[in-house]
Amino acid sequence: MARNIEAKFAGADLTTVAERARLAGAVDSGVLVQKDTFFGSGQSRLKLREQAGQSGAQLIAYRRADERAARASDYLIYETADPVGLTAALGLALGAGIVVEKRRHLFLWRNTRIHLDRVAGLGDFVELETVLGDGRTDAQGVDEFLQVQSALELRRDDIVPAAYADLLAKQV
Repeated sequence: MARNIEAKFAGADLTTVAERARLAGAVDSGVLVQKDTFFGSGQSRLKLREQAGQSGAQLIAYRRADERAARASDYLIYETADPVGLTAALGLALGAGIVVEKRRHLFLWRNTRIHLDRVAGLGDFVELETVLGDGRTDAQGVDEFLQVQSALELRRDDIVPAAYADLLAKQV
């Protein structure tokens, strides 16, 4: 199982954050258009991520606390060449839920993925994911996460503890 330290922030101006990311030395890795279909699940979240321009998809299971802080997330990613068939099977077995559509501008800084997200029906968010691995501890991940948060001038008070799907579900 993989692990990262993550949080998402509301209220930031994406153009300003992109400029701060560049000034901090983050690498602009382009824009991704993604569709996440969430499915009913027990102790974790389960989503199928489809990305424009790719024929396959990723099934992502993850577990994390919904806290207003940088928090650890454990996740597994399964690649599939048949997203239509997998969506049908999972929808039948677990029930398909909310669909999240977003435009994501990706920057990379060391082990941190900086996502500048424009989410349909919700607005703009910044999501940081500091990937652990190669013997890095949670404490080391949190330290890097906080460095990036500070460089981008993101406020802890702006952390959103819920997933995009949860925010969309509250609107229904």
